[in-house]
Amino acid sequence: MARIVSVGAALQDVYLIDHDDFGTNKRGFFNQIELGTKVDIDKIKFSTGGGATNAATTFARYGHESIFMGCISNDPAGAAIISAFDDEGIDNSYVTYISNTHTGYSVILLAPNGERTILTCRGASAKFDAINPDDLDSIHPDWVYVTTFRGNMNMLDQLFTKSHSIGAKIMFNPGNLELDHQRKLLGLLSDVDVLIVNKNEAKKIVQGAMLSEIVARIKNYVPAAIVTDGNQGAIASDGQETYRIGLYEDVTIKDSTGAGDAFGSGFLAAYSDGRSFKESLVFASANSTSVVQKIGSKAGIINKNVKLHNMPIQEIR
Repeated sequence: MARIVSVGAALQDVYLIDHDDFGTNKRGFFNQIELGTKVDIDKIKFSTGGGATNAATTFARYGHESIFMGCISNDPAGAAIISAFDDEGIDNSYVTYISNTHTGYSVILLAPNGERTILTCRGASAKFDAINPDDLDSIHPDWVYVTTFRGNMNMLDQLFTKSHSIGAKIMFNPGNLELDHQRKLLGLLSDVDVLIVNKNEAKKIVQGAMLSEIVARIKNYVPAAIVTDGNQGAIASDGQETYRIGLYEDVTIKDSTGAGDAFGSGFLAAYSDGRSFKESLVFASANSTSVVQKIGSKAGIINKNVKLHNMPIQEIR
């Protein structure tokens, strides 16, 4: 098994679930809720989230040595995150506690079709300057899985430089605030081994209309690239093999939160275990498909021993 460090945000997720008032219209908006009214919610659910904690959970359930690096506060939400780490066997020795703020919160308004609107107050989770890349010297990771740093390109540069210097490989899932710094982002990609973005994000890195064209151009910057396109699947290439991926299963979506995290971390969980590029993509798709069938970004995460079936995946030559 590999030793994998997940770096990024840790949040307390609060789901508000209602099948009447949270219905959506044809334009994809929630039905109107008038100011001054009181809305009775059918159900409330507490969970933990943040891309890095979701990824760390995938790695732990797969059987890897999973370590989390990120920031929380010493409050009930932070305690819930640490408790979740303990339950999953995730090493939280490198969590940084931030005073004079609170642990990050997300309030998730979940629509009946599984889509959601997320209201986030990031709090301690965005204090990336407090992360110490030199901690990697004592961890000696095989891989570092990096999620958004909210546009803090200086800290990303320090983390990537340290990772590269100790021989750790990097998988990177940037956010929109990193993509807004295109020139700096392209400079960082020289240290990245696997890049995963969705189609709209990829278009901020390179030009192109067709998914295959976009992936081919991103491959000029990184050894392996995965570009997802929602229910249209994905295209992925490691320079030797390129695959067009369909849906693992056509399922009813209960909650799309964490689907992207499940795909990216699912890929790395399998890939770092020695599975082939193709096999790792199948595991990634299966993990993402399982996650969207349950409420919460972690409830559906699968483990290494789940029996997988064939899925639509075609090699592009």
